Amino acid sequence: MAGSTVVLFSDRLFKVLVIGDLGVGKSSIILRYVNKRFDGGYKSSIGVDFALKTIEWDPSTVVRLQLWDIAGQERFKKMSRVYYKGAMGALVVFDITDSSTLEAAAEWKKDLDSKLCLDSGTPIPAVLLANKCDMTGRDMDGVSSLDDFCAENSFVGWFETSAKENINIDEAGAFLVKQMMLCDAGLANEKDNRDGIKVSQPTGESPSQTCCWRPHF
Repeated sequence: MAGSTVVLFSDRLFKVLVIGDLGVGKSSIILRYVNKRFDGGYKSSIGVDFALKTIEWDPSTVVRLQLWDIAGQERFKKMSRVYYKGAMGALVVFDITDSSTLEAAAEWKKDLDSKLCLDSGTPIPAVLLANKCDMTGRDMDGVSSLDDFCAENSFVGWFETSAKENINIDEAGAFLVKQMMLCDAGLANEKDNRDGIKVSQPTGESPSQTCCWRPHF
């Protein structure tokens, strides 16, 4: 029909890792993000738990997230290479009232980067979550240094979060999705270039750069 418009719909699927030490609130964050609720009696994961979240990103794009909740016990790190395979993004969680879990977050990120990267060789986008921000006993000195911590450990950004009070859970998730879509588009452009298809880009900008900027809070 003359004048008709064809709308192309995109269905995107991303595997997302949720990692960090035992007791930092990973399962509660997923429960809040996917089911919009908080359960104070929610038990810690043993092994790996899975959840699926569907997001209507825009009128023509549906994003489906496979959230892999990796148990924080040390013994499960030995299996992390298997769990990480195929992931396009990660949420790395620590307890804002326990500085030792921030140190552990750096170790989790190091483990992640040593076992998984994008086809371009760059780390997958990972967002740091300073969880339990509603609680007293927050380490304010630690929070003030998170910009430097993220730069040193190649995080794309960080958020203070609370699964209990629903603080910044959706915002952190949306930010990570945006980073994954930018990286995915960049990888697709790289593939097109390898196949001999010219893709125009702004001067000085490459696909590998699109997932490496950090937000200002």
